[in-house]
Amino acid sequence: MTDDEVLHAYTARAAEYESLLGSVKDMGELDRRRIERWAGGLGGPGLTGPVLDAGCGPGHWTHFLQGQGLDISGVDLVPEFIRSARARFPEVRFRVASLRALDLPDGHHAGVLAWYSLIHFAPTQLPPVLTEFRRILQPQGRLLVGFFEGESGEPFDHAVTTAYYWSVDEMSAMLRDAGFEVLDVETRHDPRRRPHAAIAAIARSEKTK
Repeated sequence: MTDDEVLHAYTARAAEYESLLGSVKDMGELDRRRIERWAGGLGGPGLTGPVLDAGCGPGHWTHFLQGQGLDISGVDLVPEFIRSARARFPEVRFRVASLRALDLPDGHHAGVLAWYSLIHFAPTQLPPVLTEFRRILQPQGRLLVGFFEGESGEPFDHAVTTAYYWSVDEMSAMLRDAGFEVLDVETRHDPRRRPHAAIAAIARSEKTK
């Protein structure tokens, strides 16, 4: 999907989305624990620098991770989300940006969270976004990706607009191609929910050739 299509779809339902999913208390406990564990790994030896919540929506995970002691900022394509995030969490930095071009310096960040923010990128669009994440991460920087597990590249009718499933194997392969090493994988199949997957990865010292 194009940025304009995603922007239009989320703009039309931004208030509804925030009402239903705009707080960490609205999120699953297992998701909270997963993200919290990942954040704890960002304090390792030799790993310093800011963290980016890429596709932060109304900013709830950004605010949560700031509470974990991270120097974090959030970016999102949807201005309505950013306005709301700034109003609710004025102590956190937020700005409008596309994940395709983050306008951040090379090798500057210690971590990137992409929690269900990649689901609307079509198969040909996703690899360049992962490469952009690698570009802004320092060597050994950490990435956490959350997504819907299924047949790779298969579209489905998401509540807001078309989204895509990815298999763990295919997502892992794309991450390796973008310059990452996969650290761990988590999958979960809850009743009445689409299958969930999360992959934590580390930026290799050598960049993609």
